Amino acid sequence: MTTTTRRPEATAPTLIRTARTTGLLYLGLAITGLVGFMLVRNQLFVPASPDATLANLVQQEFLARLGVLVEMGIVLTQALVALWFFRLFSSVDRFAAGAIAAFGLVNAVAILGSAAVLGAALDVSQDPSLSAGGAMASTAQLLYVVSGHLWSVGGIFFGLWLVPMGWLALRSGWMPAALGWILMIGGVGYVANAMLGSLLPDVGPVLDLLTLPATVGELWMVGYLCIKGVRRP
Repeated sequence: MTTTTRRPEATAPTLIRTARTTGLLYLGLAITGLVGFMLVRNQLFVPASPDATLANLVQQEFLARLGVLVEMGIVLTQALVALWFFRLFSSVDRFAAGAIAAFGLVNAVAILGSAAVLGAALDVSQDPSLSAGGAMASTAQLLYVVSGHLWSVGGIFFGLWLVPMGWLALRSGWMPAALGWILMIGGVGYVANAMLGSLLPDVGPVLDLLTLPATVGELWMVGYLCIKGVRRP
């Protein structure tokens, strides 16, 4: 008598729904991250000029408040998608699925700190008691710098969560094998970028190339989960 091992049931409707919900939450994380860090922040923060940063916060107060709101949206979607990845993959390997959730939640806490700091920068820009001696501009600039560093150190955990995600994509057989490998390579590259960025700040644009596999893998994972859910045997 022979026994056969089969992978977790990939055609169960509940699994498909879980996968697509995970994909939609991941898409929300991608959109809020793009809007918050890449668009809104670049409209407000001028690295070489505290006075220009302060002027932007004063003149574009609504945009600054929107930036804080979007960062809170990043925290919300990151926390939820971390939990939904655990729900999706826990039947494959509970430890690895828990690692995705843990690393994702730690990254969410880092971005939560960034949102609080950006809110403080906005409050500083509206505080007349700090207007003398340039304290208002320098304080607002410092808070934006702190926010940027919270994103940088949080990148370690954002990279770490991609490694078990890729491994589970491989082990489950629910996604293409190439996707699993790209996610794992991208996760290692993301961690390396975050750690080497502190050691070699002058070569930041070069180090950013290390995150390209992660970007490709994430977009592929988002699209695969939203459109297909999981691979049907």
